[in-house]
Amino acid sequence: MASAATLNSVEAEKLDKLRSATAGLNQISEEEKSGFISLVGRYLSGEAQHVDWSKIKTPTDDVVVPYETLAPPPEDEAKTKELLDKLVVLKLNGGLGTTMGCTGPKSVIEVRNGLTFLDLIVMQIENLNSKYGCKVPLVLMNSFNTHDDTLKIIEKYTNSNVEIHTFNQSQYPRLVVEDFSPLPCKGQTGRDGWYPPGHGDVFPSLKNSGKLDLFLSQGKEYIFVANSDNLGAIVDLKILNHLVQNKNEYCMEVTPKTLADVKGGTLISYEGKVQVNEFKSIEKFKIFNTNNLWVNLNAIKRLVEADALKMEIIPNPKEVDGVKVLQLETAAGAAIRFFDNAIGINVPRARFLPVKATSDLLLVQSDLYTVVDGFVIRNPARNNPANPTIELGPEFKKVSNFLSRFKSIPSIIELDSLKVSGDVWFGAGVVLKGKVAINAKSGVKLEIPDDTVIEGN
Repeated sequence: MASAATLNSVEAEKLDKLRSATAGLNQISEEEKSGFISLVGRYLSGEAQHVDWSKIKTPTDDVVVPYETLAPPPEDEAKTKELLDKLVVLKLNGGLGTTMGCTGPKSVIEVRNGLTFLDLIVMQIENLNSKYGCKVPLVLMNSFNTHDDTLKIIEKYTNSNVEIHTFNQSQYPRLVVEDFSPLPCKGQTGRDGWYPPGHGDVFPSLKNSGKLDLFLSQGKEYIFVANSDNLGAIVDLKILNHLVQNKNEYCMEVTPKTLADVKGGTLISYEGKVQVNEFKSIEKFKIFNTNNLWVNLNAIKRLVEADALKMEIIPNPKEVDGVKVLQLETAAGAAIRFFDNAIGINVPRARFLPVKATSDLLLVQSDLYTVVDGFVIRNPARNNPANPTIELGPEFKKVSNFLSRFKSIPSIIELDSLKVSGDVWFGAGVVLKGKVAINAKSGVKLEIPDDTVIEGN
């Protein structure tokens, strides 16, 4: 924890005031209070790292391992069971579907054939457990925003062969910028007074929830952490086998960048350690973090207990009812430099299939993919390894609007790019090929008839 000694007197006084104000917030635990004050202390002390650009190197193959060089997993089913019995799968489930016009957890948006993200995740693990006779548990890290809804939703899986655990990530008070006080102390007692501090919080929260010690007592060794909206983040035996054989405490899956990937950290070598940095250049940094992470449970315990995970702080300014507030967050990927023998694995693009907007939903609901046993499989009939780029106008932003504008999702096997703007409605059986732009003039409703084939240049 940042001691007052590392702060100047003004900052130290700020932190002391905040500490006493936070002490009176009875909605959160003592662990959450001390985690919050520690985070703010580090932020005030300016502990954020300064990078010396001359020391940055592109990582070598021993640091970022090409996926195709991994040894095949054991063929023997008993050995595979042994491997899987070391594993826990954790999905980050704290996000709401608000950007896509949905209320409630994003993981319950229907992806395909009436199945939600969560249905697919449970089906995948059910199939693994049935096939190998193993007991891979599923853990959902919720936020206070998704907790109650998720508990109701998972009741439908009670007869499943997957043991489902949930815990909440920390709940921190938003900081009022003007006087550095907690927003809930200003009478903002509802949800808007609080925020979940990013997925970097997964490690302390896993420990604080008691789940970490539970899994260690069951002989579990590795946890596979991924976003619940990444349909490509499935259990991979080759990766798990590699980590167990090589005793890697941490592995980040990275994948080659495309033009669509402006955001997303990349791995660098810096003073002999692997680190994640946010770089926008595609030329210099050709890979980015998928946020599929594999981490050794004993290492998490060691580092959390030593309070050693000092990840970079991401300040996220917001406004609540006209009041300027600050959220301090951390990212799980940034923890890589604290683990021993940490690596990246450069995985095929198929392991990164996030659904962040309805344009992504169009891809996964189309004939480009099929669902088999909960796994979203890409159609081999498409020759281009890259997916088409899709831009839909604001009329398609909400899931309900998006669904109502398509009688059926068009065939896009031969599509390169699609741009739709204005009041456009698609009939059934539409086929899109090449580079397609569809633009409805202002105030005009454009209906595309059933079975139309639109071939762009």
